[in-house]
Amino acid sequence: MSDPSPSRGATSASKDTSTTTAGAGDTTDSSGQSHELKRVMGPGLLLLFIVGDILGTGVYALTGNIAGEIGGAAWAPILVAFVVATITAFSYLELVTKYPGASGAALYTHKAFGLHFLTFLVTFAVLCSGLTSAATASSTVASNFAKGFHLDMSPLGITVVAVTFMALLALINLRGVSESVKLNVVLTVIELTGLLIVILVGFWAAFQGNADFSRTVVFETSDDKGMFMALTAVTSLAFFSFVGFEDSVNMVEETKDPTRNFPRVMLIGLCITGVIYVVVSLFTVAIVPIGELGESTTPLLDVVRIGAPGVPIDTIYPFLTIFAVANTALINMLMASRLLYGMAKQGVIPGFLGKVLPGRRTPWTAIIFTTALGMVLIVLVNNAMGKGTASALGGTTALLLLGVFTVVNIAAIILRRDHSQEGHKYFHAPRVLPYLGAVTCAFLLGPWAQDTIEYQIALVLLALGVVLWLVNFLYGRLVTGHRTRFQHPEDIAHLEDIDR
Repeated sequence: MSDPSPSRGATSASKDTSTTTAGAGDTTDSSGQSHELKRVMGPGLLLLFIVGDILGTGVYALTGNIAGEIGGAAWAPILVAFVVATITAFSYLELVTKYPGASGAALYTHKAFGLHFLTFLVTFAVLCSGLTSAATASSTVASNFAKGFHLDMSPLGITVVAVTFMALLALINLRGVSESVKLNVVLTVIELTGLLIVILVGFWAAFQGNADFSRTVVFETSDDKGMFMALTAVTSLAFFSFVGFEDSVNMVEETKDPTRNFPRVMLIGLCITGVIYVVVSLFTVAIVPIGELGESTTPLLDVVRIGAPGVPIDTIYPFLTIFAVANTALINMLMASRLLYGMAKQGVIPGFLGKVLPGRRTPWTAIIFTTALGMVLIVLVNNAMGKGTASALGGTTALLLLGVFTVVNIAAIILRRDHSQEGHKYFHAPRVLPYLGAVTCAFLLGPWAQDTIEYQIALVLLALGVVLWLVNFLYGRLVTGHRTRFQHPEDIAHLEDIDR
């Protein structure tokens, strides 16, 4: 039984239509393309999925880092990041309604450029972004674990907890976890509850005169970059808060009337999360002193503790944060292992990464490999950065996805020449937006917007992927005489015979 799970870059996908067997329950959408997934998501469930996917580690972990880089005006880079993400979302909306397949960026890249190696790089970048996102979430879980149990843990202790949490995720993944839309609704409610508490505490502190909103217009930078370049650099980090909206394109085949529902629901979801993030950032810097906020690994907990002293809610907030952030890590590790499995089954990387555990029918070698990579990321980055671990890993996630988004925006421009899908209605983004999206995302990729450590982490991860691809390519050419079989990017996301 195949049951894809909703996660970054490679989820909820269908089989290549050429492999669909009779009786599989396949249907035909308005574009005449067949698929075998049941359309169960209306506008309400889709909105919860999008909001829940965007909310999470970014706001819980990086609000303090953003304030530490730009001062009290932490809302400014968040607002700019929201605008950049929304511009790129328009390109995704045009492509997902024009090509309603579940492979996302890989599919659009393949259709636009037809270069298998470029498609591979985009796919592997999405995979790596999942690993860095999960590692960021694991570090945040460890920090809140220490605060929740009032443990004075050293950086080594935090690393041990984060690595242990990653191992726990692997065990859950090996057992076969059913990631469903209903579970996403529950976890989204937990995430929203945590942020609603911060907002309510913010209003309480404001009415009590314990919030200083004059801080929110203070721009402070730690170097001589100048205000514009400093804002650019912090915007790249803040962009991590909005990654996740692109995951929803993988739910297109399970969405009712996607051409009508997808555009409005995605834009509404982005606006909701944008408002929440800006309001939370305003209250955070108004309540917590900037110096303390910049050093904090649990910024929202500090808001609750300082804004509502004597109220015992701060004793449960760390655990609320753990549940909200753990969802990010689990979804991304599920994605990473399944995507690696799919690439191995396609013959793009060594086949041993496509082995399935008997009985549980989970991709055990891919799970172990991705978990090991995640653990190495946590250990190495934590040793190098200390309290800046979440910032470095979150920045790397944003860096990888900004590269993917640049390619997707360019693909949207190129694919406007493709009139093969004119037979069905699809969303048309304003003509200028894909150009603007490509320019803004590419600009945020530059060294003026990124720290060196983020380039180093991203390059090491991508180099590892290229090595895996090259080893498999040479093995196929020199030993077996066959080329790699990376022909249909739709197939990458298909978890053949894998139970959730």
